[in-house]
Amino acid sequence: MIKLEKILTLFIGIGAIGGAVMMWIDPTGVTWGGEPLLELLRAKMPWPDVFFRNFIPSGFVLLLLNGITQLVAAYLLFKKHPLAQKAVLVCGIILMLWIVLEWWVWGFNAISNLYFVLGLVEVAAAVYSIKKNAKQ
Repeated sequence: MIKLEKILTLFIGIGAIGGAVMMWIDPTGVTWGGEPLLELLRAKMPWPDVFFRNFIPSGFVLLLLNGITQLVAAYLLFKKHPLAQKAVLVCGIILMLWIVLEWWVWGFNAISNLYFVLGLVEVAAAVYSIKKNAKQ
């Protein structure tokens, strides 16, 4: 399970960094098709004139919640730190909550559905490992 968790945390973390950079390079979303998503965020989220004038704040939140946390969890896994599995569990929960928010804003779509499943796999793998380690 540890190998799967390492792959997932690295994949999700690096992907979140890529997504954040994409949001910063083109904060309007025009070049990567995010402009309609920005309008939905403005319509559904609180304080649209503060946080959703462009994608820059969203990029920082993505980086913090799903980039850095996943990479920290990966680091803990590689170092075989005692808190590694709990970090993966938290990361999986954060990812699933992020996707639930995405579903609320713009509905179901293939990418969001896939990432929800990846978060679910992280949670399941972490719970399995935590229980396995508790029995030893």
